[in-house]
Amino acid sequence: MTTSHLHSRRRFVTAGVGALAVSASLGWLYRHELSADPGPLLADPRGILELPRSFSYRILQRAGDLMTDRFTVPPAPDGMACFAGPDHSWILMRNHEIHEGHPANPAMGYAANRGGGVTRLVMDRDDAHVRSSNFVLTGTSRNCAGGASPYGWLSCEETEEAGHGFVFLCNPFAVELQSPEPLPTLGRFSHEAVAFDPQSGISYMTEDKKDSAIYRHVPSSLERPFSSGALEALKIVGVDGFDLSTGRQRGERFVVEWVPVDEPQAEFESTRDQAHEQGGAFFSRGEGAFFAGRSAYFCSTNGGPARRGQLYRLDVGSGSKPDELTLVAQAEQADALDRPDNIAVAPWGDVFLAEDGKEPNGIHILKPDGQSVLLARNAMNNGGSEISGICFSPDGKWLFLNLQWEGLTLAVTGPFIEFAMGS
Repeated sequence: MTTSHLHSRRRFVTAGVGALAVSASLGWLYRHELSADPGPLLADPRGILELPRSFSYRILQRAGDLMTDRFTVPPAPDGMACFAGPDHSWILMRNHEIHEGHPANPAMGYAANRGGGVTRLVMDRDDAHVRSSNFVLTGTSRNCAGGASPYGWLSCEETEEAGHGFVFLCNPFAVELQSPEPLPTLGRFSHEAVAFDPQSGISYMTEDKKDSAIYRHVPSSLERPFSSGALEALKIVGVDGFDLSTGRQRGERFVVEWVPVDEPQAEFESTRDQAHEQGGAFFSRGEGAFFAGRSAYFCSTNGGPARRGQLYRLDVGSGSKPDELTLVAQAEQADALDRPDNIAVAPWGDVFLAEDGKEPNGIHILKPDGQSVLLARNAMNNGGSEISGICFSPDGKWLFLNLQWEGLTLAVTGPFIEFAMGS
């Protein structure tokens, strides 16, 4: 599919992506701190993933498995998103956070000396049986997280090395490797994740640096949101260089404005330095991002008093009402949630956070009463590997995730809503 086709609103991907359909209000999350209650998890006899009673998982793929296109599954699976496919199928787009290496096919690689990229899995909606799988993008660097959009999967390079640090647009319906499609208008920096607003075409982006900024890309045209536009950074009104990661209290709310990043390609100065020179706020290690309803959610992996994570919500203004940023939750103590990385908002409105901290790493649900519940725990290698790529099928039946170091992609199913309400 060509750039002109995939970028056009007239050629929307009719994906039904769960990220784009959530409408529940999540303003309640600031009421309680994030706790680390171990939860009623059962030991897994296979030693892979501990889950509550009535939940189950299936292994979709392992690194090294042979895919339908005759390439093998790369290691280090990371960010993912699920799209609705034809013939009662789900399509899972999966990043691989690989730096040095070689493209799966040098003729189709973005760079000859980089091994990152994106693979695709097509599954049956009922039982998550994998029907086919293939490479979509190859030859990129450190494809970490990204974001779903009606135009396709936005895969982010988490690097600032020369020639890299871009967001790539990937077609969920591509049955074979595609030519790389970088989106330079979204800036060149250590991209982590994208939260795309389908109403405005604005892309909200995080950056995995200790002195990072929060960005947005405002398109010149909603018809072609990734073709051109302005890169801007979040600033707290009235305060230059505001530090969002230290000294903050749950429930604090800030009025936001956006300052220009004049040189998005960062040829002479990093985008974050440009942002801070304009008074942009500091955000420590921005990682997971997700758009739901009229809000974007951002994880600061090591923000907060315990340096173990925060969750912010940006409520998009309308008319004369400005954007507002709220600290909805943070780990207040050393035994709390440990470094939230990937984030997903379920179709019914609960927030799911995956840990990338010290062992054992797990997945927490933030419930409507503000409490956190441990849903899953990595049981492999003492749980040291981060859980990455969490995302839901649009119908809410399947939660997909990766155990990154072990190279496993799993599909989890069970009574998610009942579990969260009853715990």
